[in-house]
Amino acid sequence: MISSVTLNNGAKMPIVGIGTWRADQGKATEVVKVAIRAGYRHIDGAYVYQNEKDVGVGIRAVIDEGLVQREDLFIVSKLWCTCHLPALVRGACEKTLSDLQLDYLDLYLMHFPMGAKPGDDIFPLDEHDKLISDGSDFLDTWEAMEELVDAGLVKAIGISNFNKDQIEAILNKPGLKYKPATNQIECHPFVTQEKLINYCHSKGISVTAYSPLGSPDRPWASSDDPSLLEEPRIKAIADKYNKTPAQVLLRFHIQRNVIVVAKSATPHRIKENFQLFDFELSENDMKTLMSFTEKRVFSLDWASTHKDFPLNAEY
Repeated sequence: MISSVTLNNGAKMPIVGIGTWRADQGKATEVVKVAIRAGYRHIDGAYVYQNEKDVGVGIRAVIDEGLVQREDLFIVSKLWCTCHLPALVRGACEKTLSDLQLDYLDLYLMHFPMGAKPGDDIFPLDEHDKLISDGSDFLDTWEAMEELVDAGLVKAIGISNFNKDQIEAILNKPGLKYKPATNQIECHPFVTQEKLINYCHSKGISVTAYSPLGSPDRPWASSDDPSLLEEPRIKAIADKYNKTPAQVLLRFHIQRNVIVVAKSATPHRIKENFQLFDFELSENDMKTLMSFTEKRVFSLDWASTHKDFPLNAEY
């Protein structure tokens, strides 16, 4: 039985999920099938990844095979920035459900706190390459997302890339119906997120880590960026447990009670990244993993002038 984190709606969210970002050209179908066959039950997707139809084909295939039933799976998607105006929220969710061939999502996240100009352009940028705002308030977007829970389209709602003040704004919203179930954030030894994780946990909000391996395949990586997978201290810890650096980096989150989304398109790595429950990192190794200099992978430059840009706050 894979261990899970109990969300504030009582649902159990498997602590390890398979990520589908940048699983393109029809690869997402295979990734999902391999992952579910390897034991994964939590699938993390998003409208902006533009592969939800392929993800849906993968899910449908393993259900049709009789390998799992829908209720065995925990499926997550995310509302994109261009659909923050309350009138657009339900249509965006229904489009995701239709692409995934599902009747409901287990969890639907607001991908970013920033609302962007609606339309076909996924990244509506101005002449300075900055996100064009739709003038929306994420509290109104949240209210529209609460209606999705009441309509039975989603079991839980959450947020992603929100800072403490933005979370506080939701929690203090008059008439709040549902608290965020999780906050999905960049998290790994170069961005440990200690304060934000402690804050979220203190409010009954789980945390999900994305880019736990530092997104080594990100398109904007430069050759002199430090690599987590190549970091000698991390490799030394991996050798000690006879594990891969990736397995150590994923186990790091589990021991902090943080849900983690691992992404790979390689079948043997997908399987390897799930073998995390037969070892435990020592307190000293955890300290080492918490001791690196901060280096964000996602600086969100494209949104740095937006009123709801989350990364100017301390955490």
